[in-house]
Amino acid sequence: MKLLLATQNPNKVIELNRLSHNQLDVVSLHDLNIVEDVEETGKSFEENARLKALWAYQKTGIPCIADDSGLEITALNHEPGVYSARYLGVDTPYAIKNQIILERMQNQLDRSARFISVVCLVLNERDVHCFEGVMSGSIAFEAKGSNGFGYDPIFLPENHALTYAEMDINTKNTLSHRGQAFRKVIAYLESRAEYEK
Repeated sequence: MKLLLATQNPNKVIELNRLSHNQLDVVSLHDLNIVEDVEETGKSFEENARLKALWAYQKTGIPCIADDSGLEITALNHEPGVYSARYLGVDTPYAIKNQIILERMQNQLDRSARFISVVCLVLNERDVHCFEGVMSGSIAFEAKGSNGFGYDPIFLPENHALTYAEMDINTKNTLSHRGQAFRKVIAYLESRAEYEK
């Protein structure tokens, strides 16, 4: 089954292909030479995921999925939340964002945090489904690891001593919020017999 992943991020395409054992023919906006993106105006992860998926489906006519993910830090009033990608400025490198968060967390006793991902699947305009994945954990005391992307170097998943960025990709995919949500999409497609083996 051909499926458009509404992203310019090649890491997400790789992740979804791995999770589906390459049984899906996943293409990205970049693969289709679509350079524009929809503005994320939603107030929740689900609203943003739905907005992006419907926009991409209407633009291409290809069954589409889009995700909106973010990090919520309890001591920072659940920031960055739905603004995770735009937090501290869209063009600010994540190494700087992570350092600023660590500085803000310096004297915090409560280091609890969670990653949330909502993936929206649009098979057609009337056939729309959303799936959520959540990984609880905490903010590390320093950034560690060079795998992954975004806030991965400062996030310690619950019951693990390594940050997301210290884990190999397969371990991270097994645990991750996005991996959970993507697996739910794949299971749903299999149950619908929409999934072409």
